[in-house]
Amino acid sequence: MKQSGSKSAPLKLLVLGGTAFLSKTIARYAVERGHDVTVVARGISGEPPEGARHVTADRDSAEGLRALADRHFDAVVDVTRLPGQMKRALETLAATTGHWTYVSSCSAYSDDETVGQTAATAPTLEPTDEDSLDPDIEKYGASKVACENLVLRHKPDRSFILRAGLIVGDNDPSYRFGYWPDRIADGGEILAPGAPTEMVQYVDVRDLANWVVDAAETGLTGVYDGVSLPMTRERFFTEIADGVGATPNLTWVPQEFLVEHGVKPWSGDDALGLWLPLPEYAGFLTRDTRPAMEAGLSIRPLADTAADWLATRDRRPVPNAEGGPYRSLTREREAEVLAAWHESR
Repeated sequence: MKQSGSKSAPLKLLVLGGTAFLSKTIARYAVERGHDVTVVARGISGEPPEGARHVTADRDSAEGLRALADRHFDAVVDVTRLPGQMKRALETLAATTGHWTYVSSCSAYSDDETVGQTAATAPTLEPTDEDSLDPDIEKYGASKVACENLVLRHKPDRSFILRAGLIVGDNDPSYRFGYWPDRIADGGEILAPGAPTEMVQYVDVRDLANWVVDAAETGLTGVYDGVSLPMTRERFFTEIADGVGATPNLTWVPQEFLVEHGVKPWSGDDALGLWLPLPEYAGFLTRDTRPAMEAGLSIRPLADTAADWLATRDRRPVPNAEGGPYRSLTREREAEVLAAWHESR
């Protein structure tokens, strides 16, 4: 649902975060559109974009946002995963702010198996306690649900709940997507997990950030999934290859064989990104996001996302380096698994 708004009127926009990945991209785009942007962060994750006002605050403190209590903002964007932080923010700011965007996650859903679910129909996890400041990653989805509930209670008619899918692009702290443009560009025989017809989804951080700023400008409300429409893994690889200028030599290896040989799903050491066990995760990368597209989410060509990622290679950390942030299946382990697969055939 959309409320009235004007894209031509500059907003006083508050970004709770604004120094890393998605929230920083949101703040940067808002500045570029001429909005008056204030970012609130501890200042340890990075610098805010040029042109944004930076307020240093520790949101784990009960008084962390007190300096903003009497200030008016036309719109707020928050990305926290801690309900205690969200509760304090809303108690401090809800009365003096307008539109409120909360970037939640598709990890909020309790059913990851059913294909083709929408934000309007899919069940969510039981929320954690609304005062929780527990950062346990095992509680991530339930904590996001608790944050959503707080926003909907405090801003029932002026909230935009955005359940983001896998966010990819420059400054992505994970390697779930980035592995594939790098690997396809390097050439040689490539281990492709599962089957060509399996489905995947992603969203470029720039597209998600643009939509968030659009939502603040137009007063978009409701609950949506922020991720592309599903595509086959074969198409995913083909479009990445187009973007990096390569012709991939793919060898498809079934998930049972990968599991037997120690290849892990999704993220981390010995892992392949955008691959999840089936059928238990058949719904995680097959969400029906047509409502989001109808509400304004625009997805740029995957080839462009892949090309832009590859262009950052010289300034990124080396994948799988000791202590580095980008962890994945190494080339050596990939070769071992491929050799075992060919031998088994």
